[in-house]
Amino acid sequence: MRSGSTKRRLDGGESVGNKGRATVGELVRVQLRVTEQTDSKIRRAMLRIAAGQLGRRVELMVLPLELLQQLKSSDFPNQQEYEAWKRRNLKLLEAGLLLHPHLPLNKADAAPQRLRQIIRGALDKPIDSGKNSESMQVLRSVVMSLACRSFDGSVSETCHWADGFPLNLRLYQLLLDACFDVNDESIVIEELDEVLELIRKTWGILGLNQMWHNLCFLWVLFYHYAATGQVEDDLLFAANNLLMEVEKDAKASKDPEYFKILSSTLSSILSWAEKRLLAYHDSFHSDNTESMQSIVSLVVTTAKILVEDIPREYRGKRKEVNVAHDRIDTYIRSSLHAAFSQKMEKVKASKQLSSHQKNLPRLCILAREISELAFNEKAIFSPILKRWHPLAAGVAVVTLHSCYGNELKQFISSISELTPDAIEVLRAADKLEKDIVQIAVEDAVDSDDGGKSIIQEMPPYEAEAVIANLVKSWIKTRVDRLSEWVDRNLQQEVWNPRANKEQFAPSAVEVLRSVDETLEAFFLLPIPMHAVLLPDLVTGLDRCLQNYILKAKSGCGSQNNFIPAMPALTRCTAGSKFSVFKKERSQITQRRKSQVGTVNGDSSHGIPQLCVRINTLQYIRTQLEVLEKRTVIQLRNSNTANANHFADGTGKKFELSRSAFVEGIQLLCEATAYKVVFHDLSHVLWDGLYVGEVSSSRIEPFLQELEHYLEIISSTVHDRARTRVITDVMKASFDGFLMVLLAGGPARAFTPQDSEIIEEDFKSLTDMFWSNGDGLPTDLIDKCSTTVKDVLSLLHLDSVSLVERFKSLLLESHGTSAKSRFPMPPTSGQWNSTEPNTVLRVLCYRSDETAAKFLKKAYNLPKKL
Repeated sequence: MRSGSTKRRLDGGESVGNKGRATVGELVRVQLRVTEQTDSKIRRAMLRIAAGQLGRRVELMVLPLELLQQLKSSDFPNQQEYEAWKRRNLKLLEAGLLLHPHLPLNKADAAPQRLRQIIRGALDKPIDSGKNSESMQVLRSVVMSLACRSFDGSVSETCHWADGFPLNLRLYQLLLDACFDVNDESIVIEELDEVLELIRKTWGILGLNQMWHNLCFLWVLFYHYAATGQVEDDLLFAANNLLMEVEKDAKASKDPEYFKILSSTLSSILSWAEKRLLAYHDSFHSDNTESMQSIVSLVVTTAKILVEDIPREYRGKRKEVNVAHDRIDTYIRSSLHAAFSQKMEKVKASKQLSSHQKNLPRLCILAREISELAFNEKAIFSPILKRWHPLAAGVAVVTLHSCYGNELKQFISSISELTPDAIEVLRAADKLEKDIVQIAVEDAVDSDDGGKSIIQEMPPYEAEAVIANLVKSWIKTRVDRLSEWVDRNLQQEVWNPRANKEQFAPSAVEVLRSVDETLEAFFLLPIPMHAVLLPDLVTGLDRCLQNYILKAKSGCGSQNNFIPAMPALTRCTAGSKFSVFKKERSQITQRRKSQVGTVNGDSSHGIPQLCVRINTLQYIRTQLEVLEKRTVIQLRNSNTANANHFADGTGKKFELSRSAFVEGIQLLCEATAYKVVFHDLSHVLWDGLYVGEVSSSRIEPFLQELEHYLEIISSTVHDRARTRVITDVMKASFDGFLMVLLAGGPARAFTPQDSEIIEEDFKSLTDMFWSNGDGLPTDLIDKCSTTVKDVLSLLHLDSVSLVERFKSLLLESHGTSAKSRFPMPPTSGQWNSTEPNTVLRVLCYRSDETAAKFLKKAYNLPKKL
């Protein structure tokens, strides 16, 4: 404990130094601010008292009574001071004998009432304090009867005039104040031990002992620390040490009066200290942590005494089990709540934000402030509080987590869409939570449960989940908008080949631009989970593109829409009731007439328009590959952990669109080819080729018009799809050629001699696609013409050979049952020289007697065509 200098300026200009050092009594006089004149009077009076009562101990005297009798008016500067002094002594007698007596007053005893009357009278009319005056003798008699009472009713050997509670404690406190420098009450005098030794001599008169001294001096030390601005930590340190002695006293004592005073005193100390600890961030900082440690120690010990050592009837209702832990827990939570509120107010009210912070949302700034507060707590206060609470830092950050969480909940409930501010706030909250959890985990590393209980007190903010949901909502909005755009614009798309020089639909450029812009906007979002949410976006965009493809090919038909249904085998004439061929031919002709003009581009489903659709899908397919590569680069630049998944192909790509493009282009190519052959050229193929005489209805008209369509296709379709379309036109032409030969109806009939003409025509057809080496590859043409050449080999055979071959094939497929009855072979459409239906069809178109007889006998077909 810091003491004063060896030379001190005393009251009234007096000084006590090393040279001519004053007595302890003189020092106490100065410390108690008693003047030399007053001291001199008292000393003279005490000498007279001692002389008059030689050998009598001071405990057997009532000093105020003796002083009243010994001091005269001549001892004072004037009569007024003398009368005032007498009144003070009478008041002291009243306090010690009537107001705060050592023993409770007996209501049947007349002495208390008599004393009150004397004191009241003396206040109105000064009492004669002469030695032989009657009034003084009456006063002495009453005072001594009250002062010498005892518990058993006998006359006490000791006078009790200053040992009633709490008068005695108040007087003792005034004496203990002498231990402090009169000029600076935060400093204990150097002669403390000597002064305390002198003060102890009053214990007999005041009815005190070491136990009461400890309690009183504890209060005095604490009071001087608190009253002088808490600047002298040594006083607090000394109070803490003395409190340990008080704790021992409390355990040993059974005095009810002591417990009352102890409870009152400690409650006052506790109340003062708790006000500071419940908001310790306001009172303490890195420069005064020693003070905080002493106050926490003082509070914990004080609270433990109140709870554990003082009987319940003297301390009120306290149910704490672990006093230190529970109180420190309360202080941490309370102070952090208060500190958080202050930070909130600071952020709200601050108008001097830095230029960087001006654009930041309020909760972002608050998150940074709270993170800083949490780390300061861990560095400054938690090491102190951990002595009494093993998870001090954990409790602190749990409190901050809860406080910020309440603000965050309100913010989240107010946002309905993804905004830059929302993302900033949620990312700031996520970072704060990671900081807080890290502090809690580190703090609890040595705890019994490894910090599980602390972590359970922090329900996660789930900021990333909120961001993810907002991003998913953002994705849905963008995708829905694009989907609506696709529906609206494709209804207006005319697939005009002259819309641009690339000859694809303008809507393709727009849809790709929208997809690209959406992806770019996605990667500009300041979120930490691009790789996680990218598949959701890609899937949505993928569905939009798939929808585009479906609508682009919608209504264009397919191969099966244009190939006529296969008619049943018959030998009937054109006028017969079994005119299946005529009916089928009529249907195709009607269908072709309903779409007149499509070649000229007047319909969105004409050949040029179909070519534009093919170009469009091919263009989008090509650009999609570029888009995917760009997306991989953007994903890598976003520093997302799973970026390589996308790059490796293990992440989501435009999978639906990829397969839809392949299927769509294939369907459009086939539709274009079969539309050209079976619809647009049906008048020269189906209605003209080999009708009547073979030699007069050859393939040249068909080739001329087909060449025109091939020129349209070649000039319209892009390089990457052109070969595919022309190949499909070639396949359709070959299929049409075979249909004419094998299912061309009763207007056609062939002889073996016609086979050479037919072969020449087919070679002309294949030559058109070869185009002197500028067209399709020879091996491709040869591969596609295999079936036609195989069927043409049957045309060379005479009818007898055909019948034998047919019978042989039926035996192979149906066994011996085919000898007695010829089953009708089903029409598979897979023409082949070894397929019974194919051979049978060749026979049906033979106009000779052998074929007619066999067909009549086998299937009851008419002999004449």
